Amino acid sequence: MGALMSKMWFMLFPAKEYKIVVVGLDNAGKTTTLYKLHLGEVVTTHPTIGSNVEEVVYKNIRFEVWDLGGQDRLRTSWATYYRGTHAVIVVIDSTDRARISIIKNELFKLLLHEDLQSAVVLVFANKQDLKDAMTPAEITDALSLHSIKNHDWHIQACCALTGEGLYDGLGWIAQRVTGTVPS
Repeated sequence: MGALMSKMWFMLFPAKEYKIVVVGLDNAGKTTTLYKLHLGEVVTTHPTIGSNVEEVVYKNIRFEVWDLGGQDRLRTSWATYYRGTHAVIVVIDSTDRARISIIKNELFKLLLHEDLQSAVVLVFANKQDLKDAMTPAEITDALSLHSIKNHDWHIQACCALTGEGLYDGLGWIAQRVTGTVPS
């Protein structure tokens, strides 16, 4: 009965769809994040070759979420997914201090892309449940987020395994792309 009501609601009040691309280095938790938001559960993942795409509905807002593979050889293809993107989620492994400069370089490279000029940027500081995780403030400094002037950005502490912080981040995106506070 609930599914029928949900379908009728969307027929009467169609949700606008927004595109999100999820990027980050390999093993940051991008796919786990996507499926926690899509299914509400943790699924067994393997390194993403290419992309995964799912629809995530949040408070009558539909997001087409593209999870892009993070291995070095795949990062050059990220730009092929940027057209029509409203938001970029950068997933950071908060324990991966050795590679923080790599994702910083990738972040600033993508911010220059013409298809992302109006996109908002959410940084998920993932794996906050692990010992020795960098705090969001440390990641903000390491990524030089305060130097980003042409994009709205936000950093959100999260744990993709438990879901903690994920919907807070999605709510921030929803406010920015719709210009309203979701009900």
